[in-house]
Amino acid sequence: MKKLILSSVTCVGLFIGMSQCDTSNPQPIDLTVNQDFVGRTTEFAFDFVKELEKEEAGKNFFVSPLSLHMALGMLLNGSDGSSNEELLNTLNLKGLDDQLINTSYSELIDKLPKADPKVTNTLANSIWQREGFNVEKSFLDIMKETFNAELYQEPFNDATLKKINQWASDNTNAKIDEILTEISADQVMFIINALYFKGDWALQFDKEKTQKADFAGLSGTQKVDMMSALDTFSYADMTKYQVLEMDYGSGNYAMRVMLPNEEVSVAELINTLDKDEWDQMSKAMRVGKVDLRFPKVKLEYNKKLNNVLAAMGMPSLFSSSADLSKISPPAGRLVVGFVKQDAFVEIDEEGTEAAAVTTIGIELTSAPMYPVFNCNRPFVFTIYEKSSGTVQFVGKILNL
Repeated sequence: MKKLILSSVTCVGLFIGMSQCDTSNPQPIDLTVNQDFVGRTTEFAFDFVKELEKEEAGKNFFVSPLSLHMALGMLLNGSDGSSNEELLNTLNLKGLDDQLINTSYSELIDKLPKADPKVTNTLANSIWQREGFNVEKSFLDIMKETFNAELYQEPFNDATLKKINQWASDNTNAKIDEILTEISADQVMFIINALYFKGDWALQFDKEKTQKADFAGLSGTQKVDMMSALDTFSYADMTKYQVLEMDYGSGNYAMRVMLPNEEVSVAELINTLDKDEWDQMSKAMRVGKVDLRFPKVKLEYNKKLNNVLAAMGMPSLFSSSADLSKISPPAGRLVVGFVKQDAFVEIDEEGTEAAAVTTIGIELTSAPMYPVFNCNRPFVFTIYEKSSGTVQFVGKILNL
């Protein structure tokens, strides 16, 4: 029989918000995290997905609300004034004090790793700071102590670009190997969260039973690899849709699948989801035998989330009225240039592998002024050996 665990942390696990597993303890544990905070992150998850659906109607998507929430939580610590209020409202954290919020993030980072030793998980945070750009020590201290973030000071050149992408690859088991294609002159900081998850099904599918079958997609019917199993699962019929859970490892993590009835669209289903609906599912589900058919899935997805987050309640963070003075004063100096998420998921007979990286780019509100050196007139140049100071060549260019 499958073990049904419907704790507050299960909803976090649904969105692949995992961290490094502690293999020294072979037994799964039930996590204790502030219930109010976890409930608010669940509500944020569905608010985010509803808003994303408006932009991605008719398209596949795969995202990690927890990765986004944690990256924005790091940004929250650098905000002040109206920008801080907007972030609190968007993250659904209004009314909670800063200490409780940061303690809850810290507990998730510390305790998610220990949930299930049979599931491989990694979670990583990093702050990338341009050399010469001054950042408040109090902000960096919180990033390191609360979020366990790795701190980097870099020249923000091509070598830095390679390092950032390598960091993303290293922390997603090479599933996401490029999150940035360039670094512009006005970008002074990147706030990055990476999540990786790999879990085998508690009850795996028999590969010999996987067969080609029709999948009636929005753009037409096509043949896909359809896995099948007649086994015990947590299941409920919610009238307009069916819901089923497949456990990973020892049962502390699960995939919860919601299948709308034929007369209900996926978009309609998404728009009904909130914490109350989630809780109703949890109460309604019972363990029993189910004839399950599930397609093998592999999906890579990336999305710039500026418009989505602005619509969710934080438009000023992307404008010159942003107040990120707790990162570097004064207010109005910095702006969020972009929030972007890259994600990957593969589901097969053995289990699921998934990864997500959320990147927040912090920029100066106006491009910095640099000296102009325009060789459009006669000039002199030298070629010399630097360690000894030996000048080897001298040239003068009067005409070209």
